Amino acid sequence: MATMGSRRTGAIEVVIDTPKGSRNKYKFDEKRGVFLLHKMLPLGDAFPFDFGFVPNTRGDDGDAIDVIVLGEEPTFCGCHVTVRLLGVIQAEQREKGRSLRNDRLVATPETDKIRPEERSLGDLRPRVLDQIEHFFAAYNQAEGREFVVIGRGGPKVAARIIDEARRRNRRG
Repeated sequence: MATMGSRRTGAIEVVIDTPKGSRNKYKFDEKRGVFLLHKMLPLGDAFPFDFGFVPNTRGDDGDAIDVIVLGEEPTFCGCHVTVRLLGVIQAEQREKGRSLRNDRLVATPETDKIRPEERSLGDLRPRVLDQIEHFFAAYNQAEGREFVVIGRGGPKVAARIIDEARRRNRRG
């Protein structure tokens, strides 16, 4: 799966696996090249924004790097979206005595026709970030894991995470 982006603007391409408002969580099967229904969130829970991944990356958890895309409307499973990185919610995921990093990049759609004003997490209302962090904490708790926010970083930190994850992916 190819990934595109703009070095000039810092825009990258994200593949949406779970649309905003969905209770269904989808996962991309790299070997088969298809999206599979992974699980369903409990009644009353839904993804607050589109959720996807950066192709050709590998995080500490073995999956592609996660991105939450702050669009006004949901896209669809498999949609490729050019986004501007706003930053990262730095987090640890804890389960059965084990802990691993599972950061969530935060981005906004950016195209020739969509020009977001936001440049970093600091441009967002604090309540939006608090609610996103709460969603991930509740989402992980339902799975028997703990999601602990350990910090927030700006667009440069997010870009570094992607660069490291691309190198990790190339190494196998």
